[in-house]
Amino acid sequence: MKQVVQNYKSGELAVLDVPEPGCKPGGVLVRTAYSLISTGTEMMKVSEAGMSMLGKARSRPDQVAKVMQSVATNGVPATYRKVMGKLDSYTPLGYSLCGVVEQVGAGIDDVKVGDLVACAGNEHALHAELNWVPKNLYTPVPDGLAPRHAAFGTVGSIAMQGVRQGEPQLGEVALVIGLGLIGQLVVQLLAASGVRVVGVDPDPARCELAERLGAAACGDPESAAVEATVAELTDGHGVDQVYLAAGGGSNQPVELAARLCRDRGRVVDIGKCRLDLPWNAYYEKELDVRFSRSYGPGRYDPEYELQGRDYPIGYVRWTERRNLACFLDLVARGRVDVEPLVSHIADFDDAVETYRSLKDGDLKAVAVLFRYPEQEDRAEAAPAVTVPAVDVKPSPARAAGKPVRLAFVGAGNYATSMLLPHLARRDGVELSTVVTTTALSGANAQRKFGFAEATTDLDAVLGDKSVDAVFVVTRHSSHADLTRKALLAGKAVFVEKPLALTEDDLAGVLAAVEESGNDRLQVGFNRRFAPLLTEAKERFGDRTGPASLRYLVNAGRLQQGSWYLQQGTEGSRFEGEGGHFIDTASWLLEADPVSVYAVAPSGNEDLQVVLRYPDGSTATISYVTTGAPGFPKETLDLVADGKVLRLDDFVRASVYGRKRWVSSRLPKARDKGQNAELAAFVKAVRTGGPMPVPLQSLVATTSATLAVQAGLAAGAPVTLARAL
Repeated sequence: MKQVVQNYKSGELAVLDVPEPGCKPGGVLVRTAYSLISTGTEMMKVSEAGMSMLGKARSRPDQVAKVMQSVATNGVPATYRKVMGKLDSYTPLGYSLCGVVEQVGAGIDDVKVGDLVACAGNEHALHAELNWVPKNLYTPVPDGLAPRHAAFGTVGSIAMQGVRQGEPQLGEVALVIGLGLIGQLVVQLLAASGVRVVGVDPDPARCELAERLGAAACGDPESAAVEATVAELTDGHGVDQVYLAAGGGSNQPVELAARLCRDRGRVVDIGKCRLDLPWNAYYEKELDVRFSRSYGPGRYDPEYELQGRDYPIGYVRWTERRNLACFLDLVARGRVDVEPLVSHIADFDDAVETYRSLKDGDLKAVAVLFRYPEQEDRAEAAPAVTVPAVDVKPSPARAAGKPVRLAFVGAGNYATSMLLPHLARRDGVELSTVVTTTALSGANAQRKFGFAEATTDLDAVLGDKSVDAVFVVTRHSSHADLTRKALLAGKAVFVEKPLALTEDDLAGVLAAVEESGNDRLQVGFNRRFAPLLTEAKERFGDRTGPASLRYLVNAGRLQQGSWYLQQGTEGSRFEGEGGHFIDTASWLLEADPVSVYAVAPSGNEDLQVVLRYPDGSTATISYVTTGAPGFPKETLDLVADGKVLRLDDFVRASVYGRKRWVSSRLPKARDKGQNAELAAFVKAVRTGGPMPVPLQSLVATTSATLAVQAGLAAGAPVTLARAL
């Protein structure tokens, strides 16, 4: 097998062929899927190896002391031979990975062959294709958590142990000094604990990242803005805790900690930084200085780590293994997001070059992962997403009476600004009932738009036979369940995107269609109804060859606190609104996609999504949050057969071919098709005619949207396989 090693004497890095480890009792043999480079600890070791002998001695005075003791005991010649022999040997790198159990040793009954596990330890979770890992240094990966995210388990445990040492309380304010990998995780863990966080780092990009991940404010350690923020958040008292997650030889972190910490505050050292405590400053405030020992209780105890002897939970609540499991659970539930920390994913065979790029500064990264190709397909298990086939014999559609009676479930900003104004003034429509979770929001919608009734009782509305159609305009996580209930109640349904956040939710909706025979469903994909775009498509005309489509979505940043950021419950931002753009592309190309490939640049929410279609056409959706706010939100180009269609943010469109057509510029209020979409839906309900968009197209778009997340986790194209 292959393993990454380093010669500490020469600094040489190599990927060596070494014997495979055996599977000993008390542990499991794990084939690695992803391993994580600690850009702090590991790179410090790599940098030290490149120093002169004098430099090595200066950087490790603890080792020099051991050498001097050996000289006193064994003499200079024997000590020299011993030291040189140790230095001139290959040593392993790595301590955090995720992989698949390949063999189970005697005495292990909590995992089986084929299970996905996260592993820890600088002797057991190495950058190697195979590792033997003892019981207390691995834990099963929760269902649905991507292997590359589970590979963060060890560094997450280090950050978690540091936070536990600080004993944070709800409402406190903390300062995190150093916003590298550990610091970014500490910020998120503190924010998840109800603590307001101020971050400090000289790198503006890392400060910005920490703010996106939950910090109240971040800045340069020299900036007066940091002290001003601390003073504002603490009424001038100073922070309750300081977490030292910085490295290097500067004493600035401990001095800054003393200056910004409150009287009798806590200072926790997580990283390896200089600790020349300014005596007066720490004495006068009586600061409590604490150390965080790696992953947690059990670390460096051979009986715990090697022999599998656990500590009783009644005496030691959080051990290494329990910290590891807890961190993975937080990531799986969306309380901690590690994806923005992934700066680079390198193939394992490129390990040496990756380390060199990090050391030389060519690759600036928060976190770097090694991907092991042979294991990738087995671990990710996401090469395909099944698109459910719609093969339902619908009951005869019932034409609505005059007028069409509509009920709304939800009356939030989108419903009240983009849908209800069009419906309230439409002839032949009666707004029957609005259902909201709070009475006041329902009363406001009733007063403003003329609903006959306002209620918080959904069942009463679904049981009202006079209601012809139900609009579901609630938070994303509730869409599938509310749609399913309305379909079973025999209502036509208009549900805002997304239709579903998981494949199981989508299957539940289709099961309701099959059970009820009611396929009267429309999802709010309004852009295909935009007058400007429909005219441009008509003028573009038919095509004979494959097309190339480029769709730039300048989505911009969300405000802090937006519920769109609640990925654990509401899905990712693209899962929420990406269906808009996939549906538009599929409508223009007149087909459903057959594969999806998605990549995400490091450190932000930007996405590049490539869709492939049956005739060889492709659509590339660039969904970006880092663009200039003044740039148009949506621009689209369609190229085929010597023709080009151009859409500029629903303000102007043009078609270039034998003849050139350019639309007149629309007013500032862009028409993205909501009014025409609602008219088509109301007509279908009134007449009993077909719904505006075929159900199979809605399903295909939803499946493709879900496949984006699967593709990001797999790092590979995802096939959209139509169910038979």
